[in-house]
Amino acid sequence: MMDPSKYAPGYFNAPGRPMRWVEKDRIERAPAWCSVDLRDGNQSLIVPMSLEEKLEFYRMLVKAGFKEIEVGFPAASETEYEFLRTLIEQDMIPPDVTVQVLAQCREHIIRKTFEACTGAPSAIIHIYNSVSVAQREQVFRRSRQEIMDIAVEGARLVKGLAAEYEGNFRFEYSPESFTGAEPEYALAVCNAVLDVLEPSEANNVIINLPVTVEMSLPHIYASQVEYMSGNLKYREHVTLSVHPHNDRGTGVADTELALLAGADRVEGTLFGNGERTGNVDIVTLAMNMYSHGVDPKLDFSDMPGLVKTYEKCTRMRVHERSPYAGALVFAAFSGSHQDAIAKGMKWREEKGFHQWTVPYIPIDPRDISRTYDADVIRVNSQSGKGGVGYLLEQSCGYVLPPKMREHLSYLCKSVSDHEHRELRAADVLEIFQAHYFNHTDPISLCDMRFLQQQGGVTGEIVFARDGERTSVQTQGNGSLDAVSNALKSYTGTDYKLRVYTEHSMQGAGSGATAAAYIGLEDPQGQLHWGAGTDTDIIRASAHALLSAYDNMIRK
Repeated sequence: MMDPSKYAPGYFNAPGRPMRWVEKDRIERAPAWCSVDLRDGNQSLIVPMSLEEKLEFYRMLVKAGFKEIEVGFPAASETEYEFLRTLIEQDMIPPDVTVQVLAQCREHIIRKTFEACTGAPSAIIHIYNSVSVAQREQVFRRSRQEIMDIAVEGARLVKGLAAEYEGNFRFEYSPESFTGAEPEYALAVCNAVLDVLEPSEANNVIINLPVTVEMSLPHIYASQVEYMSGNLKYREHVTLSVHPHNDRGTGVADTELALLAGADRVEGTLFGNGERTGNVDIVTLAMNMYSHGVDPKLDFSDMPGLVKTYEKCTRMRVHERSPYAGALVFAAFSGSHQDAIAKGMKWREEKGFHQWTVPYIPIDPRDISRTYDADVIRVNSQSGKGGVGYLLEQSCGYVLPPKMREHLSYLCKSVSDHEHRELRAADVLEIFQAHYFNHTDPISLCDMRFLQQQGGVTGEIVFARDGERTSVQTQGNGSLDAVSNALKSYTGTDYKLRVYTEHSMQGAGSGATAAAYIGLEDPQGQLHWGAGTDTDIIRASAHALLSAYDNMIRK
């Protein structure tokens, strides 16, 4: 049985809580990004990445545009140490990229870390110790002053060792478990560290505020960040960083509100990999900014490739509903959604509109290498005429009349329902062709000859049935009307030609130059559809007429 009485808020409100950040309605520029995939993400994997996998993942991060990459905890294992040495010794760190390494505020760990970083063109030495009430009381059993002393001694050590080792070093300090500490105390610890490190224009220092475990609603964290941002010493020379985890499922909200509240930098992972429920998902954060017209300074244009490499190296799966990257995040199965998307795309094309405003799709899927026919308009038993019509038009060039699209959608629904599967564009095309397209059984068209006269045309139409040819003399107000009259005379069948449309197929890859669609109404008032293609529009129309007739007599 669940017992909520065991639980109570474990966070502390920031003093004053001015909450000036609530007046902002958007993030106006990208933060500095630091990927912690190769440390925080890797240490959470059931099977951590091998050296080769870490190298492949690192190359992917560099290609995506990350300028700061936490490459590991080199004092923790031989693989971590070897990985960093490989990057340095094989000159794999671009001039504009800084590697970051993590170390507890313990002397032997910090010394080992500097050894691993020797010769790095640019490295951030990231030290931390836990400051939360729970950690102070239960784990370390030390006073507030003793915990502060650990942080200060760590800062003194890294500052001193930086002069002893070859390399270009910056410093970062994290009051781990920040969200479970009193903000005033966390501020005092950070300021004591800053007094040792002495930030300046030439010596920018990073103060990182980890959401080691989510404990509050996002606005509480934002207020804590705002408090720290407004009260840190040397603020103009301090980069204020955040490192949210996702225990309450609000890591993205934590981060976005923190950026409004004064944070300058974000540590996170691709697709939210990390301890427990994961770190904040940088892909979601960056693409959220992109959807508001802000350049995120990261390139996720090859999202399928990014997902593929991520899944290969981590042995984790990007969920189908993962924002922007999941296989189904742009998918529309609902008929009404499909119709709105198709109309929105058509409107945008007609208007030549640059800004993206298509209903139900927050960004243009093509921006991240997704396609409309494979990723957006998806057909199953829930789909409608808009989706079916859109797939045929986009993939094959067929522009069906509205009522014909509706009829085809019912055929597709039936197939999907009975076979319990999604239909792809090729499946829709197959159904379309099988039911409507260029039917020659039982009647086929052998020849047509027309003479244009005032007020209409006369002609001779040659039909064939069971190998026997029959010539029919005919007339009409146009060529199609003449063919229709000939067919009525030949078959003794009555109907009304209710719908006729045609269009060019040039550039559609069909091999034909014209397509025609016809709807025949039988004596009972039911519509029957046919389609035809040919290099000649009259022959295409005649093929469509015979196909519709065939469907009418087979009803």
